[in-house]
Amino acid sequence: MDLKSTNVSPVLTDPAVINKSRLGIHSSLLPYAQSGASFSSDMLTIPRKKPGKLDDVRSNGWLDAMKSSSPPSKKILKNCNVEVALDDSDVAYCSWMLSYPSALNSFEKIINRARNKKMVMFLDYDGTLSPIVDDPDRAFMSDEMRSAVMDVAKYIPTAIISGRSRDKVYDLVGLTELYYAGSHGMDIMCPVKDSVSANASNCIKFTDQQVFRTLVDKTNDIKGAKVESHKFCASVHYRNVDEKNWSTIAQIVHDILKDFPHLRLTHGRKVLEVRPVIDWNKGKAVEFLLESLGLCNSDDVLPIYIGDDTSDEDAFKVLREGNRGYGILVSSVPKDTKAFFSLRDTSEVKQFLKSLVRWKERSGLLKCNTKNDKEEY
Repeated sequence: MDLKSTNVSPVLTDPAVINKSRLGIHSSLLPYAQSGASFSSDMLTIPRKKPGKLDDVRSNGWLDAMKSSSPPSKKILKNCNVEVALDDSDVAYCSWMLSYPSALNSFEKIINRARNKKMVMFLDYDGTLSPIVDDPDRAFMSDEMRSAVMDVAKYIPTAIISGRSRDKVYDLVGLTELYYAGSHGMDIMCPVKDSVSANASNCIKFTDQQVFRTLVDKTNDIKGAKVESHKFCASVHYRNVDEKNWSTIAQIVHDILKDFPHLRLTHGRKVLEVRPVIDWNKGKAVEFLLESLGLCNSDDVLPIYIGDDTSDEDAFKVLREGNRGYGILVSSVPKDTKAFFSLRDTSEVKQFLKSLVRWKERSGLLKCNTKNDKEEY
């Protein structure tokens, strides 16, 4: 095969026979005369099609490069404290915040309701006190966040409610003055009292043993998959799994659970969670802890729950019903939620906790000064 070139487009000349079966058209319609059974050795001239500008930039990759380097269109949003340029996602988030305003911007409203009430603080761990990371074993909270939680607990009864095992979340937080509820509230430890567990049936033990081992074995060959045991629950993380393998993981979990009708599947942030089929969740854990504190049916109590996950919605729902307290969703994107307020990320959670501490300190100082004034009088 020879490649010849002139000032016109290069054309490959092939000495093989050209017939109707190869081209699918009659020879009389060909734009050249056949010489025997093969091409003439002369160059076949085909006018070059002048490429359009769009075809040209696509062929050399410019269009893709331009798209990737160009920022999204900006819109001016005036419904904020300052006039700023926002992209479409920010506009959607600001619109969502009209229904779920920032807990920082609404802080005065929150503390006004909290006056003369006993506050109780409930906190999720992952995505609330610590950032979401690729390796769940390295989801460490910062020293500054730990200090903020510790300071809140000096003034307000504080509980951590997590999908992790109670022992694991305790090791990550490391504060003895808190309540800890692991496995979505099924395993609870108080600061002073002995630990207590929800009334779970024996079928839950399968989660730790048979189901957990099977999940590990079946997902072992999927790169990035990680299975965690949480005593009463098991989590299958797929955050580091190639998206094309997500359906494989889902099918594996589904097939395993078919043999365990007493277990069910729930969804978290890039995690599948295997839990027992019992009427227990983070909302039930909130009610249990309030009852343990003698605050369940009291009108002078204001519970606040801060969380970022789907599993936290059960707690938000409990607090919304009867306007019992405030749920605060941690999210940087719009989501359907039962929460009242929102915070964008863990840094805003820390800021909110610090604001509570400063308010409590000022309130305590004010009460102390008022008491001294009365004594002097």
